[in-house]
Amino acid sequence: MRGLAIVGLGYGVVSLADATVKWVMPEIGPAAALIWRGLIGALLVFLLARGRGLIPVNRRLLAVRSLLHCGVSITWYYCWAAGVSLADSYAVASASPLLMTLLAIPLLGERVGWRRWTSTMVGFGGVLFMLQPGGELWRIESLILLVATAVMALTRIWTRILTRTDGPYAIAFWLLLAHVPVGLLGLPFPFLWPAAGGPPPLLPSLLGVAALVAFGLANAVAQMLFARGFALAPIQAIAPFEYTPLLWGIGLGFLIWGEVPAWTTLGGAAVVIGAGLYNVHRERVRRAAERRAGAG
Repeated sequence: MRGLAIVGLGYGVVSLADATVKWVMPEIGPAAALIWRGLIGALLVFLLARGRGLIPVNRRLLAVRSLLHCGVSITWYYCWAAGVSLADSYAVASASPLLMTLLAIPLLGERVGWRRWTSTMVGFGGVLFMLQPGGELWRIESLILLVATAVMALTRIWTRILTRTDGPYAIAFWLLLAHVPVGLLGLPFPFLWPAAGGPPPLLPSLLGVAALVAFGLANAVAQMLFARGFALAPIQAIAPFEYTPLLWGIGLGFLIWGEVPAWTTLGGAAVVIGAGLYNVHRERVRRAAERRAGAG
């Protein structure tokens, strides 16, 4: 229960951070957002850890996961800068638990029965419903987000594996620090610049700096919460919390930008969430049966 509470808090914190960076994105652009996130977040983790516990054990997996996560981050930032709403991006990301169910088979050795296979396919039908031609999400950015969601599901599984060898400070610190060089590599590309055109400013406005500092701090806290929560709770118990950002996104998007998701987005997301929750239920039933068989 403690692990689930930590993960739930982490999703709330990261949703607020996402809303903050989306708000400041027109001023700085995706590449600069990545740099600011890495600098402030890594510094906070370093200070909280007092420089201890940051030496990685599983260095190869930690490095690959961190770089992939940077790719996911800059994809999200690019799509937000291109006009995708917070709720719409979270609706596409709701497919992540379904993908985690599939990836847990080869990576964690979990078994999936026909019921979960069926519900997973139904869930992907919900994704296709959201992305139907003529709908609000019928745009190239949605396809890009879907690919990023698949990569994000993989990094979630790898987080679970990494917690067996590395602590939350090391996992969070190196992930955030990797954002700095990746963001610097993105600076020469105009499509990662601010909406007004031209390279991002060296120092944004005072309000922009305040937003970026809050964004970096929130991301650092969220990554540490995820690392700790994933170590305490099993994947199948955590999966339902993957859907809570959609609720955050709907509320924050409406309050800040007046965004209201289309009915096709909400309908498809409801199918995806229903399928994901059914998968969690079936996993609990299977584990309960295994415990009874073991006790017998």
